[in-house]
Amino acid sequence: MQQVNYMAIPPFFPIFILTCALVSFPPSTAGFKHRPKPIKPTAIFVFGDSFFDPGNNNYINTTTLDQANFWPYGETYFKHPTGRFSDGRLIIDFIAELAKLPMIRPYLQPRNEDSNNKSYHGANFASAGAGALTETFQGSVIDLKSQLGYYNMEVKRLKHKLNHDGANDILSNAVYFFSIGTNDYISRFLLNSTAVLGFTRSQYVGMVVGNLTIAIQEIYNKGGRKFGFLDLGDLGCLPGLRILDTRSEGGCLEEASSLATLHNIELAKSLSEIEMKLNGFKYYLYDFNGDLARKVNQPSKYGLKESRKACCGTGSFNGIFSCGGKRPVKEFELCENPDEFIFWDSYHLTENVYKQMADRMWGGDQTGINTLKSFFQ
Repeated sequence: MQQVNYMAIPPFFPIFILTCALVSFPPSTAGFKHRPKPIKPTAIFVFGDSFFDPGNNNYINTTTLDQANFWPYGETYFKHPTGRFSDGRLIIDFIAELAKLPMIRPYLQPRNEDSNNKSYHGANFASAGAGALTETFQGSVIDLKSQLGYYNMEVKRLKHKLNHDGANDILSNAVYFFSIGTNDYISRFLLNSTAVLGFTRSQYVGMVVGNLTIAIQEIYNKGGRKFGFLDLGDLGCLPGLRILDTRSEGGCLEEASSLATLHNIELAKSLSEIEMKLNGFKYYLYDFNGDLARKVNQPSKYGLKESRKACCGTGSFNGIFSCGGKRPVKEFELCENPDEFIFWDSYHLTENVYKQMADRMWGGDQTGINTLKSFFQ
């Protein structure tokens, strides 16, 4: 039987020609900027964990460890809890806005079918606490395989509602987002689990990334071509894992950090191999790890003040997962201004940081095709 550590568990001037006599000058664009391409209507499909979950876990039988449908979650933007693990919006909410789409609602939220509404924006299947492995927090979350099951149901619904060609057009032009893996690794430290015994770190990482590649292949087989991924941040430096480090005062949990590093290496390698193997496959891999590390190391550069302590929680670094007082540990403190913090609670980030990340993913100071924006033009 698994023993749960309740103190720590979570859940992107016109050209002119001068003529003179018989001499003509070729058009010149020097010094002139090209008109940017317009954003085209493009659906998005979202898979993953609490970094992307807009509230699917509100509709499943689980515990408050994997839910955020209570105050103070959602306090800054929505003014009420929505199920998002933040004080406001998530990265995927900002990406939708930049893509001129409405926020993508939780897939499990009851819907009102409107036959007059011919626009289609996508679906969000993400579930807080979910992993690429079925065993990760099993029974309390919607794992990646189950999310794919919901996606397959949505594809059938689309083909029934529209027609085969219309649905295929949506699926082939859509962008598919993934944030997965964090829970597969941190669960090793939050549960006294025997599930990982017998596997080396490399083998375990291979299983996680392998399940993700299976999902990619399945979506590709149904027409998906454009994919966006987050790599993993330095897991050992999450407030909820810092408090587990007994070797240094306020240091990061090195074993968790090393697993994230191995995962990121394997993920980048696998995506590169998939790109060579699958015709038409395109992907954007966001350096979540590097961007977060820059903010942690130089918070003031990004308009932040606190880079290690969470806004909401209790204990050292507010690392005990008690935000809202509805989890096993009831005591918690809440900061006055979440915009000054990187971490909202023990494992998640503030709306301010999520917006900065979304802006960077969309375009930011990056150049060329390595931006999400190009997927929507």
